[in-house]
Amino acid sequence: MLATITPHELFGTVSAVASKSEAHRVFICAACADTVTDIDCNASSKDIDATIACLEALGAHFTRTVRGYRVSPIKQPKHTFFQLKKIELPCGESGSTLRFLLPVAGALGRKVEFHAEGMLVQRPLAPLYGQLTEHGVRLSPEGAYPLALSGRLSGGRFVLPGNISSQFVSGLLMAAPLMEQDLEVFVATPVESAPYVDLTIKTLADFGVGVETTYLVEAGKEYARFYVSGNVSYKTPGQLEIEGDWSNAAFWLTAGALGNGIEVTNLAMQSAQGDRAILAALSLIGARVSRHGNNAAASFDHLRSIQLNVSDTPDLVPPLAVAAAFARGSTVFTHAKRLCLKESDRLATIANALNALGGQASVQDGALHVEGMEGLDGGEVSGSSDHRIVMMAAIAAAYADGPTTITNAEAVAKSYPTFFEDFRSLGGIVELSDGLA
Repeated sequence: MLATITPHELFGTVSAVASKSEAHRVFICAACADTVTDIDCNASSKDIDATIACLEALGAHFTRTVRGYRVSPIKQPKHTFFQLKKIELPCGESGSTLRFLLPVAGALGRKVEFHAEGMLVQRPLAPLYGQLTEHGVRLSPEGAYPLALSGRLSGGRFVLPGNISSQFVSGLLMAAPLMEQDLEVFVATPVESAPYVDLTIKTLADFGVGVETTYLVEAGKEYARFYVSGNVSYKTPGQLEIEGDWSNAAFWLTAGALGNGIEVTNLAMQSAQGDRAILAALSLIGARVSRHGNNAAASFDHLRSIQLNVSDTPDLVPPLAVAAAFARGSTVFTHAKRLCLKESDRLATIANALNALGGQASVQDGALHVEGMEGLDGGEVSGSSDHRIVMMAAIAAAYADGPTTITNAEAVAKSYPTFFEDFRSLGGIVELSDGLA
């Protein structure tokens, strides 16, 4: 799908869609709980749908309600035949679904086959792959799909480097209440994307599972140690509400920082989502930001260049790169190598998108450098089949001097299917077409 955007300032108020990051975690916990959980969730997406499909294949049941979903948990099969029956889990392109459910399916002792699409088949599973096989799970060769899993994951001590996906840590923590043994996960510090682990710990607490976090030194290395007792199990809180998504709200707040302002409602100011740091980042870059109740807003003041360590908040780089393109001076986003392992090599595709619009951006030693310009020209941008690149390009296009055409615009469905509807509601001018002659 092509999105052709005519420049027009975005302005107004928009409600944040449900957090994809939180929904994955809450749905998995609810599917493993002792009884039914009612979940308020105002939106879905391809990634969330993938997690739901996999959990239903494992035996959970999701019923749509007026406010979201009613989740009936997985019941362990009574007969060995059903335990040995192979279950196909369609992960689509969702890295969260695959990385969370690998340990969870192993802890359930089910024989499963993970199916993946797009760039997900190229995204690494090491060192989680090796840790799982050392703890009782049998896996087909790494990198081969469908990925078969059998055996039963045992607890004990898992050791991971700190510069890997936090999803590996989160998956093990969510599997812990399904094991009979205590679980210890040692992660070398600094832990990248640590706020996402905090979000997992917060969600587990909502379901009655405590995680003890300590820091210690072994053989001269410092580790964060996450401990879960083997005596705990998931207990439903009865009802939960999925918070608004700060990662997607960041695009609207950035758009507001380029003009007369946008307010995003339905956001939790004390959220465990790391991407609520967008307000602090926009303030650093010179925008005027405000918050009251569950609403956050940003508007233009004077934009200046900054240097920002994004190891904890890599998903904020696409929107912030747009702000940097309109700021005065040279902005550098450091500790950004993790972006190379997303739906695209996101460091490269961010730079390519800005350059295609007439900006100046480059990648150097795992950092993104953006030179502020007086304006962007518009042009033709590859969406790179990456939802965040498409949304980034759309925000930039709204403030460019000329029209912009974005390819692969359908990629927004991965996390935000109604993105272009909300874009229009804020005054954006976009024509969507199938791109066929």
